[in-house]
Parts: sequence; C-alpha cells; structure tokens
Amino acid sequence: MWSLVLRRVGIGIVLIWVVSILIFFACQILPGDAAQIRLGQTATPETLAALRKEMGLDQPAIIQYFIWIGNIMTGELGISAAGGATIQSLIGNRIGNTIFMTGIVSLISIPLSVSIGLLAAMYPGQGIDRIVTSATLGLIAVPDFLLAIVLILILGVWLGIVPAVSYLSGTEGFWKSLHVLALPIATLVIVISAQMIRMTRAGVLNVMSSPYIEMAILKGVPRRRIILRHALFNAIGPIVNVIALNLAYLVGGVVVIETIFAYPGLAKLMVDGVQTRDMALVQACGMIFCSTYVVLILIADIASIVSNPRLRHPK
Repeated sequence: MWSLVLRRVGIGIVLIWVVSILIFFACQILPGDAAQIRLGQTATPETLAALRKEMGLDQPAIIQYFIWIGNIMTGELGISAAGGATIQSLIGNRIGNTIFMTGIVSLISIPLSVSIGLLAAMYPGQGIDRIVTSATLGLIAVPDFLLAIVLILILGVWLGIVPAVSYLSGTEGFWKSLHVLALPIATLVIVISAQMIRMTRAGVLNVMSSPYIEMAILKGVPRRRIILRHALFNAIGPIVNVIALNLAYLVGGVVVIETIFAYPGLAKLMVDGVQTRDMALVQACGMIFCSTYVVLILIADIASIVSNPRLRHPK
C-alpha cells in the first residue's frame, strides 16, 4: 500500500512541475510588460531598461523560469507589477475569504449530498429516487451564472432578504458574514451538491449489485443496514473523488461566482491580475489553484487505496 501511496505522491509532484512550466510560458506569450506596467507610459527607455534588468526580465525565458520556480519553492512570490505590493500580501488579503466561503460550502454540501444520495439509493426507482434524479439532472444542466442571477433576482431584489453584493469589510462577525455571503454560498451549494448526489447514488447502487450484497439481501438483512454498513464504505472511492473535484472547483473555479457577487476572493484577484497584465500575480494564483487541485485529487486517490482492498493488492 505504501508503495502505491508514494507512487501517487511522486506523480503529483511531477504533475505540479509540468503545470508550473505551462503556466510560466503561457504567461510569457501573453501581451504586456511588467516593467512597462509598473512605470507607466511616460517611462524613458533608460529607466525601463534599468527596471527590466532589476526584475530579471532581460534574462532568457528559461533562466527566468528557474529563478521563478526557485522563488516559488522558497515562498517568495515576487512583486505585483500593477501596484508594487508584494504578491504574498495581496494573496494573504484574499485567500482567507476564499477559504472561509469554501469551508462553509463544504460543511453544508458534503453531508447534504451524501445524505440525499443515500436516501435515493435506498429507494431505487421509487418516487423519491425519481424526484432526486430529475432535480439533480436539471440543476447540473443549469449554468452557474444563470443560477446566481436567478437567486439575486428572487432573494436579493424581489424579496430583499439578503444582499445582492457580497462585499466583506473585515469587521463583520461570523453570522453577519454568513448573511452577506448567503447568495454565493447558496449558489455554490446547489451547483456542487447536484453532482455529488448523483455520484453517491450511482456509487452505492453499483456496489449493491455485488455478490456479497446480494447474499445479504437473500439473508433478509434490511436494505438500510446493507447500504450504511457495507455498500457505503465500498463506494467511498468514487464519492471521495467527486468531492475532491468539487472542492478544487470551489478554490479555483469560482471566477464567475466571485465576479457576479463582487466577492473579494482569490479567483477574483486572478481576474484582476489578468486585466492589469500582472503576470507575476496570475502565475502565483495559477500555481495555488493547480497545486490545490493536485493535492485534493491525491488525497482522494489515497483514500480510495486505503478503503479498497482491490487497489491495495492488485493482481
């Protein structure tokens, strides 16, 4: 088992390294010059050349990459080209907001999705299963931005029970923050819960066709006990994988949601970096998103290996 885990960790490290190459050189081919952005259009060629040399932009791209990846590994993310502030400070001001909203959405959506998925699996083909299947399929087909606009229109404009703009000043308490973030939290819970519900239901029903489950059914074991004590644990692999994918989406894939609700999160910071051609900021945010994605998928793979004896002892 440990050899499989170490192999997965090695693959994850190599994947992060490959992604770092793609991120760096993709930003290199984008238009815009960090030194020009920092000095403005009135900069003289002499001052521009001096700043480019100071920032290392006069070096070949491959040298710049190794300097950049070395700084990343030591925690030095560089200086923002737009405002001159350190990227660590810019990210530090936003990452807390992203983690807060991601944590709240996860605490709501994961137990809710697993519970509803198990409930549908307990009564396959019956009314509650058909309702859950139809509702989740419809929600998956709805784009997240459309769902957000509908919630803003109903809850924020017509009813006026929650604010349509989710701006946090930093002085709000926990419950006030939840009230301000009610709309983006509700949108994200609906979006990711639909996928997790369907995966939980499908994973459990797939295990229910196994011979040992059929034997338990023939012995008269109640279906609820079979699902909760036997089928759920053996279906944990695909369930954990889809949970990890959705958590990774929450960290880096909520650009549309944060933009619609004007929420000052990490994804919104990356969008602002693209608009100002702040490539150092875009590269740092991209590495955070990709590393988070790889780490979450790695955790899901390890959980699958631990919970599934067939993966620990392959033939």
